[in-house]
Amino acid sequence: MKEMMKMMLVLSLICGIAGISLAALKEVTAPIIEEQVLTYVQAPAIESVLSGYDNNPIKDRKKFDVDGRTVTVFPALKGGKLTAVAFETSGKGYGGDIGVMVGFDVHAMTLTGIGITTLKETPGVGARVTEHGYTTQFRGHSLKEVDLKKNGGDIEAVAGATISSTGTVTAVRQAIAIFNALKDKLAGGWS
Repeated sequence: MKEMMKMMLVLSLICGIAGISLAALKEVTAPIIEEQVLTYVQAPAIESVLSGYDNNPIKDRKKFDVDGRTVTVFPALKGGKLTAVAFETSGKGYGGDIGVMVGFDVHAMTLTGIGITTLKETPGVGARVTEHGYTTQFRGHSLKEVDLKKNGGDIEAVAGATISSTGTVTAVRQAIAIFNALKDKLAGGWS
């Protein structure tokens, strides 16, 4: 009985030390991982949806609370004035969530474009939503009636990738709802 208690104590101690070590490691690596995601995943998408800015959208980013969730907004400033913003949302694809960076012109109230940040879609089929022909359909699009042609909209789905196309449109529509909720907060400018 004494040996069993000793083994349980040693095992509990080992588990406790391992848990504390993993928690500390996660705490130390979290900012590094965030910086890597910003640099190698989100930055290329931001560059594809924002243009004509003279600031660093990643360094000037701000976080806003919208309907109980935190949204990181990347601004495009020209001469110190806010011209556009971008942020990431996601929609359900065939292989999982599709991350979509959506850009908005704050003066024209139109989309500046979309960039796909993450996806696990089938290569050669669903992954074609990342291609130029599909994503450019969103450039300059009004914020109203963004939908696929099969649903009465004017966005042409990728052939054979209806679920992936639907997921990206869902992400864009979600981003429009968030943008509409943030409009008043953004109207005061960016400082």
